[in-house]
Amino acid sequence: MKHAIAAAAVLGLAAASQADPGVVRQPFGKLADGTPIHVYTLTNANGLKARIMTYGAIVTELHTPDRDGKLGDITLGFDSLSGYVKGHPYFGCIAGRVANRIAKGVFTLDGKKYKLATNNGPNHLHGGNKGFDKKVWRATVVRSNAGPAVRFDLTSKDGDEGYPGTVRASVTYTLTNANALRMEYRATTTKATPINLTNHAYFNLAGTGDILGHNLMLNCDRYTPVDATLIPTGKLASVKGTPVDFTKSHPIGDRIAETTGDPNGYDHNFVINGGGKGMTLAARVEEATTGRVLEVHTTEPGVQFYSGNFLDGTLKGKGGTVYERNNGFCLEAQHYPDSINQKSFPNTVLRPGEIYRQTTEYRFKTTK
Repeated sequence: MKHAIAAAAVLGLAAASQADPGVVRQPFGKLADGTPIHVYTLTNANGLKARIMTYGAIVTELHTPDRDGKLGDITLGFDSLSGYVKGHPYFGCIAGRVANRIAKGVFTLDGKKYKLATNNGPNHLHGGNKGFDKKVWRATVVRSNAGPAVRFDLTSKDGDEGYPGTVRASVTYTLTNANALRMEYRATTTKATPINLTNHAYFNLAGTGDILGHNLMLNCDRYTPVDATLIPTGKLASVKGTPVDFTKSHPIGDRIAETTGDPNGYDHNFVINGGGKGMTLAARVEEATTGRVLEVHTTEPGVQFYSGNFLDGTLKGKGGTVYERNNGFCLEAQHYPDSINQKSFPNTVLRPGEIYRQTTEYRFKTTK
């Protein structure tokens, strides 16, 4: 009888969250070593929902309305924990300790050379073999006047993946009643270390199909050209007259055939106009069939636009959906790739006594 009452209470709590702002915590499976993973469902005053789990602080679902008010999940991912544990292209996770690439997995800091894993061709990517995306974060429900919120905390020990210093990092997700998913990052360290955190959500505002018809505007007049292994050359080049010019809104697929790479497509870091000085508009995406609009605002100086080039049909996601090439896009607010080795780029070194702070918002709207 007690079990029945407890089950009813859980179901009642889950049902209540459908209509009322709040946070519901539920089991989401266990890792191979028995570590339990939980998922937190945030529901704002307007019915928008975000689900975030303790493994990787991953956004597993994000339900926003279309122009008719119908909610739909606009992120790529899996229905169960096993899909994430088996391996995936960073769906919805927090990437760190350093998001994006470090050339040849090597950097020198204060005269000492550090060697990291080379897990992306010759380079280091998204924190290494077991970055923040594969760690179990500690979750705490926090009070916020803006909307339901959960803080995820992680301690990365000195030497973790080759990085110096013990880092204590947190990201607070708030699903605001103004219809934004706000991410507030904070980190401290015991030794000087590079830090560059981001969320790696894959979006599809139509829910399914390719994203080539989505209209994209980037508030970015410049980008960082890269070599054949996607490491920046150190230059900040104008986007004018190139296939990476999104200063005026147009479909993602318009000039994608003119891009380079194998496979080709967009995987470029853009320099946000006025970025790095406060909350700034980085990008705006519109999807005509649903009327959904996504705006990215951030305190970061750059944003990585990725068009899902390496999705190849080998992954089955939510509801058995096969994720094909260009079925999702990413807009990763960040510092520039390989900043630790590029002295002209904005600084990514965090030192003892300093606090790393970053705020990024995914804002959701609709058009008629």
